[in-house]
Order: sequence, then C-alpha cells, then structure tokens
Amino acid sequence: MDGSFDLYGGPSPAGPVVVSVPHAGRDYPLSLRAALSVPMRAVLPLEDRHIDAVALAARTDETMLVQRRARAWIDLNRSEDERDPRIDEGAHPTRHPFASAKVKSGLGLVPRRATGATILWSRRFADDDIRARIVGDHRPYHAALARALALARDRFGTAILLDLHSMPSLASGATVVIGDRFGRTAAARFVARAEGAARQAGLTTAINLPYAGAHILATHGRPAEGVHAIQIEIDRALYLDRAHDQTGDGLPRIAAMLRTMIAALSDEALGQRYDCAAE
Repeated sequence: MDGSFDLYGGPSPAGPVVVSVPHAGRDYPLSLRAALSVPMRAVLPLEDRHIDAVALAARTDETMLVQRRARAWIDLNRSEDERDPRIDEGAHPTRHPFASAKVKSGLGLVPRRATGATILWSRRFADDDIRARIVGDHRPYHAALARALALARDRFGTAILLDLHSMPSLASGATVVIGDRFGRTAAARFVARAEGAARQAGLTTAINLPYAGAHILATHGRPAEGVHAIQIEIDRALYLDRAHDQTGDGLPRIAAMLRTMIAALSDEALGQRYDCAAE
C-alpha cells in the first residue's frame, strides 16, 4: 500500500504487462462528502464500479495499480492543467486559457458533474485544496506507474500498459472498447491481440470509438521507446448485478477474458523480444 492507491506485485515486474485501474476507487474523504450539493448516490456514476474486482480476479503475478480514492476526489486520467474554473478557485483563465473538451463537459481533473448538468459541489474548492490532491494523489500514482513500466521495459525489452475501465452499455452494441488514441500509443499488433482475446470470449468490440483513451495513455504510451499503452473499456452490465451496485454472476467470465488478454499481450511482447534476439 502506498498513499492513496494499492500496488500489487514485487519490486520488479514479473512480466511485460502492467495493469492500471484508476477509476474504481470508493474512498470518499469526509471533506469531499461535506462539499456535496447532491445525495451521495448521485456521485457513484463517476466510478468504474467494481472493475477492480475484475482486475484482481484476473491477476496472477502482474504489477497492478488500483486507485482507492474516488474519481470525484481527483481524476487520474486528466492532466494537472485540466482544472475547471466553475468549481476550482485555482483555475485561472490566464494560466489555463484553453479549456479541454473534458473540462468544458464537466469532467475535468475534479469532476463538476456525474450525469446530467447538475453541479455536484456546493462551493468552489480552494487552490491549495486541489494542489494538495495533485501532490498527494495524482503525482504519486503516475510516478509509480512510470516506474513500473520503465522496469518492465528494461527487463523484457517491451512494456505494455493495460489501463482498465468500465462503461455503460452502448447503443452500438459493443461490449469492449479498445483505445490506443488512434494508433498513437500502441503498436497495432498489441491492439489486435487484445481485440482477439475479447472476441474469443464472445464479446463485441470497437476500436477507439467512443473511447480512445485520455491522459494516462497520452502520458505513458511511448511506442518508439518500447512502452505501449492500451485502454480497455468493459460494459459493466457484463460483470455487475442488475442494480449495477455489486458484482454479479458474470464476473468470472469477464475476469477469464481479461486473464486471456493479459496473457496474449505478454506473449506478443515476449515473442517479439525473443524473435529479435534470435536474429
């Protein structure tokens, strides 16, 4: 345990795949609860509800980071600059003159809303408050993730970040969306292996639409340097109960799919490495 996240695995990664679970946190500090202008249940849709249970059920010896702090406290998949002036006193227009699409939609570094247009908070947060969250929660997670990926790359020649999320059911019918920021954060062969594992499990896939990946992939995915980053979004109806509150009967199947995906990505990375060595 380190700070506001759990780190699983030994000091050196046992394989090339490092798993990140940034949005499953259910720790809501009292100061955050006190600032709510809505009932607590209105914040829960921000969570990737219990996707950490899927990740842990699929894990064998992989290095894995699981954030415990709720996304409502701070979103690890946003940059430090994606601060929303409507709820953040430190978000000065002169310092952040071009708000990102995520900030404009209310889903910045500290989310302004969960669903609909209702603002979650009864007041704006002080600059010092948000800075403390950045220093205490955001930076340590990214530092640990960068360190694990560097160690995996140095040991195996290639590292693959699997950034795991869940999503509501899509009108398109896709139940797994694989993101690589339109080819910028991972080689196509890794995306193909991830998609193959999902399809092998009988799931319907989509690539980059509607979720291509955000700050985590953009920060850590460096294919030219041997670090590939892929985002996986799984329809939460596949592994939660009907109320979408607790894990359901489908969890073992989805965990098995994720286990197959991790193994396939590892095989692809190690196979490439050994092929190069043989030449």
